[in-house]
Amino acid sequence: MPKMKTKRTFAKRVKVTGTGKLKRHHAYTSHFAANKTHKQKVQLRKAGLVSASDLKRVRDLLQG
Repeated sequence: MPKMKTKRTFAKRVKVTGTGKLKRHHAYTSHFAANKTHKQKVQLRKAGLVSASDLKRVRDLLQG
């Protein structure tokens, strides 16, 4: 069976940290911004981590 290829589109959206966690950007940042509070917009700027429940599925996409 051939090797699995990394899903390149997904690899561009997620970075692996030094401790092996997966860093991602938040959604809901660029559309309908006028309806969001300043606090929401500030908090969405910061990167988040991929949740533990999604980690297995996401790692399969990055395996390559």
